[in-house]
Amino acid sequence: MTMAVLQLLGVLLCSAFTFAEVMPMAHFDLQQMAGKWYMVGFATNAQWFVNHKASMKMGNAILTPTAGGDLDLTYANLNSDGSCWRMTHLAKKTETPGRFTFRSQRWNNDNDMRVVDAKYDEFALVYTVKTKDGVSEVLNKLYGRSADLSPELLEKFKQFSLETGIAPENVAILPPNGECAAE
Repeated sequence: MTMAVLQLLGVLLCSAFTFAEVMPMAHFDLQQMAGKWYMVGFATNAQWFVNHKASMKMGNAILTPTAGGDLDLTYANLNSDGSCWRMTHLAKKTETPGRFTFRSQRWNNDNDMRVVDAKYDEFALVYTVKTKDGVSEVLNKLYGRSADLSPELLEKFKQFSLETGIAPENVAILPPNGECAAE
């Protein structure tokens, strides 16, 4: 085999290992995830992000547990023209607490989402594997109860992202932004 093929196999094996090894946090509490969060950090090697990260700004998420144990995810981001970009998903619980799956109709992909760490009154670190047409990508998000998180938490997010295969230049701490009006 050529060196390029061996390197590609190594990358694929590392990617598969990374996807399989990231587990949700112990003692996950769905009810504690409820409420408003700021999307402070965003990290992925996805090409769309590489092309748009310079223009991305902080958005909000409202997480609402359902009676059945699922998680309603509602995202809003204020656009530069004053309009609002919104998206909603219903993340279905799995047998593993802190792990959810959902299909994005907007992006036509399957999502395996895991809450890997949280101090519910301060931050949540979420790892998602997005799969479309057989190709998987990692997306990490750092949520904060406020728009300002400590330098230690920002560094923790950056390190976690590097450990899950994100290139350093694709780890972004999003600049503050105005908020969308409630619907």
